[in-house]
Amino acid sequence: MTPLLLLLLITGCYAAYNLLVKVSGSHTEVTAAPILATISLQLAALSVSLICLAYLNRGNINIALPGKVYFWAVLAGVCIGTAEVMYFYLFRGLGGEKPMAANVAIPFIVGGTIAVVVLVSHFVFRESMGLGQWIGVSLAFAGMIVLGLSSR
Repeated sequence: MTPLLLLLLITGCYAAYNLLVKVSGSHTEVTAAPILATISLQLAALSVSLICLAYLNRGNINIALPGKVYFWAVLAGVCIGTAEVMYFYLFRGLGGEKPMAANVAIPFIVGGTIAVVVLVSHFVFRESMGLGQWIGVSLAFAGMIVLGLSSR
């Protein structure tokens, strides 16, 4: 599978994930619904991961990892789990606030993610950035400002 095809498939899956969270989060007024929806999402993700592990392990591939890998993976899981719970509440509405529109929330979150990752990659991981990347980050920040101001 070429990297470009894989990149397109991942992008499609993330787009579907975002839109399906919006649909799921807007279907009930039960207080715990976002948490239960997050658990359902995580169980589905775990199932896919276990199927992939079973597929890879059929060839007796060594799947032992260093402890640091598990530490960082668990920390990433805590971050995504926390974000998912908040994501469902964002699309459901919280504390009497009306639910946020997907056409504002998703681009803001994705744009913010892009900007933060690029900046951390440059300043913490010391990855080089060209002029085009700096322009892209600037445009992402500008887009987030416009989205934030226009959603009021």
